[in-house]
Amino acid sequence: MTGETLLLVDDDAPLLNRLARAMEKRGFIVFLANSVVSGVALAEQKKPDFAVVDLRLADGSGLDIVTALRNFRPDTRIVMLTGYGAIATAVAAVKAGAVDYLPKPADADTIEAALRANSEQMPAPPELPMSAERVRWEHIQRVYTQCERNVSETARRLRMHRRTLQRILAKHAPKE
Repeated sequence: MTGETLLLVDDDAPLLNRLARAMEKRGFIVFLANSVVSGVALAEQKKPDFAVVDLRLADGSGLDIVTALRNFRPDTRIVMLTGYGAIATAVAAVKAGAVDYLPKPADADTIEAALRANSEQMPAPPELPMSAERVRWEHIQRVYTQCERNVSETARRLRMHRRTLQRILAKHAPKE
């Protein structure tokens, strides 16, 4: 399968260029952008078959590019990349129209597999799934974000003492 168009959007230039070369070797015609503005402009101009978009860009959120891609070409297969993995952002990316959400660093083989995955097929189980502590921490973070970072409201919804929640929020995320 050659000649398929791929939009890559990331503000990390070395990663962007390395990924572009790897995807060109796999037969993709690659278009590069390093910001939300240039990503939306290329999405409108090229209407690519596939897209790989970083979640956090210097000038905004990659979710804006996902939304634009869905408007310009609804069948574009989009994968979100991020160095800031959290369940809440993964859910937001999929709701916006991404077919998958991968943590950085993701290699070209993993990205291509995500882009070409059959949507009816269940993905393979992860090699290193999140620990129970990490899942709990992610859930608390999601509810905290949904409550607009209001500790009292989050504690009420989680049926947890406010001080206990504050101690949990003050700690770093547990290891995967």
